[in-house]
Amino acid sequence: MKEQATGILRKMKSRLDAPVEYALRAGETDVPLNPLIGKTLKIEYSGTIHCVHCGRLSNKSFNQGYCYPCFQSLAQCDSCIIHPEKCHFDQGTCREPAWGERFCMQDHIVYLANSSGLKVGITRATQVPTRWIDQGATQALAIMRVRSRLQSGTLEVMFKQHVADKTNWRDMLKGDAEQLDMLAERDRLLGECRDEVTELEQRFGFFAISVLNGIDPVSISYPVQEYPEKISSFNLDKDPVVEGTLHGVKGQYLIFDGGVINLRRFSGYDVTVSY
Repeated sequence: MKEQATGILRKMKSRLDAPVEYALRAGETDVPLNPLIGKTLKIEYSGTIHCVHCGRLSNKSFNQGYCYPCFQSLAQCDSCIIHPEKCHFDQGTCREPAWGERFCMQDHIVYLANSSGLKVGITRATQVPTRWIDQGATQALAIMRVRSRLQSGTLEVMFKQHVADKTNWRDMLKGDAEQLDMLAERDRLLGECRDEVTELEQRFGFFAISVLNGIDPVSISYPVQEYPEKISSFNLDKDPVVEGTLHGVKGQYLIFDGGVINLRRFSGYDVTVSY
């Protein structure tokens, strides 16, 4: 290991390619990870945490990188981010209306993905395919386009009565999910929910909800040399040094010969990366 990068960890950058191209972000440095597969990588936590929003020192990370004051005050940390069907922008009670305009009152995509099995999800239209990569999906298909986060969340709640809305991260890290006929799954789901979709079109307006036709599923491969048989997780709070042979990258996880680590969980942690 001859090179180092020091600074605050952020969510890994990713670019759709065959396989996905990843970069670890430490401070101002982006460390390309694909060339490091099969090599030794070391991450050492200094014991210091900085808020990813305001930069202040924090004794603890809240909601993947925020200090407590930001966690309490920012719209991006509100409970409606986890439960978009509870978006309250239209009620005039958004913590940050300008932020809500930019992020919630924008076109959203409702999609099906195959990470550890079939699931339904939502994301801003501008976050396709990044959201799919972050979840470790090997297949994904956009099925509907709507005009706001509230509308996408309402559709997701409806669809998850028929299909899962969570990824089993342990299964996702043990290998690629069994291939599915995503177009058939879409047709099945829309058929089962035809009456409910019609009701939502009446509620939000016919032009607010569009079923996407003529779109092919996206296949995604990851730079993984070897998947672990047993999943054990590294925790920088308990062990500040993570070191080993990098076997792969999938989702927001680094896969080492001795365990895995979700880098997004430790956003805001001050680290030194040696490679």
